[in-house]
Amino acid sequence: MRDVREWPEPVARWVKRRREPVVVQALRSTFAATVAYVVALHLSPEAAPLTAPLTALLVVQVTLYATLTNGIRRVNAVVAGVLVAIAFSLLVGLTWWSLALVIMVSLAVGHLVRVDEYVAEVAISAMLVLGVTAVGDYAWARVLETLIGAVVGMGCNLLLPPPVWVGEAGESIEGLARRMRQLMLRAGEEAAGRTPAERAAERLHEARRLDHDIVQVDAALRQAEDSLRLNPRVREGLLHRIVLRTGLDTLEICMVVLRVITRSLTDLAKEREPEPLFEPQTGAVVEQLLSEIADAIVSFAVLVTTHVSSNAESAEERLAAQLDTAAATRDKLAQMLLDEVRRDPRQWQLHGAVLAECNRIIDELDIEHRSRRLLEELDRSTREQRERRPWLTRIRDRARITRRRLRDRLGAARRTA
Repeated sequence: MRDVREWPEPVARWVKRRREPVVVQALRSTFAATVAYVVALHLSPEAAPLTAPLTALLVVQVTLYATLTNGIRRVNAVVAGVLVAIAFSLLVGLTWWSLALVIMVSLAVGHLVRVDEYVAEVAISAMLVLGVTAVGDYAWARVLETLIGAVVGMGCNLLLPPPVWVGEAGESIEGLARRMRQLMLRAGEEAAGRTPAERAAERLHEARRLDHDIVQVDAALRQAEDSLRLNPRVREGLLHRIVLRTGLDTLEICMVVLRVITRSLTDLAKEREPEPLFEPQTGAVVEQLLSEIADAIVSFAVLVTTHVSSNAESAEERLAAQLDTAAATRDKLAQMLLDEVRRDPRQWQLHGAVLAECNRIIDELDIEHRSRRLLEELDRSTREQRERRPWLTRIRDRARITRRRLRDRLGAARRTA
């Protein structure tokens, strides 16, 4: 079979787009809504039971975890709204003041039953049911259609598992790391020469704008974390979530330190203008160190987003080599800065700040530091899960013991055969 890259460009682009999670999600939602409508036609007394496909469309979310939680909340919201409408129809009927009272009570009930974003759905269901003459038939038909849509939506996610958004989250993390690298390279080039304070301030503004990027990456990562929960196609979902989350946390710390570096360089440019920020040889080493750290940041992002063992090992070896090189350059820079401060003690605190901040990033990217952080997060997550769901922990422990006993019996049977 030919590789996709060998196909004609339009065909390859179409195949790639067809495999995108967004396209898969659209097809799954359409299929679930259509099936829910067909089933509701046979079971609901309504001529056009559109509540069923609407519920299925809303229930079939991007991830299986979100589908289950949204389905339960939506069913609760509709049932609560129908019950409120039945109560008001029996007591007062439909008037302008009863409609206002229904809306207010429905919104209050929505908060009481904790349906979260479906609070408005309680009021909508109550108003629709209250506005129909045959309250009883329409009310229970709406409940039935909602149940049909929710069941079909959940069933479609079990039969057609939703896409896993880890790849998109990984691309977001790598994109953030590469933007950080470009900023560090520009800051290093300017640190090696005479940099006007205005240009150094531009780098500081760029570093501050990266804060907005971290919000988007965090949203993509939350979506990926939800797609790993309760997904039958994913094994070791907890490990994947912790690897990505701790990796993003490390990059966020490095981004904060990078912003401090640009601030130190900006202050240094203001203090030394029109003189260069560093001596020529020292500035060249600063540029080299920032370039090496920038490459290490990208390698770290590749490492935390790589799930194949061989690729992960090569990425880890590359990161370790880059960190060793950066550490050697840092030691060289420390000696040069010490000599420079002895000759000219002006702005020694800013010189020392740049060195300390570079050292902080190297420490954060350290592989041993990352391994300890992973173990700590795994232990914490496992402990919280045991405390939050002790019954699930007991079931897993019993299943693990049963599998072990079965393996032991099969092994004994093979030895005696």
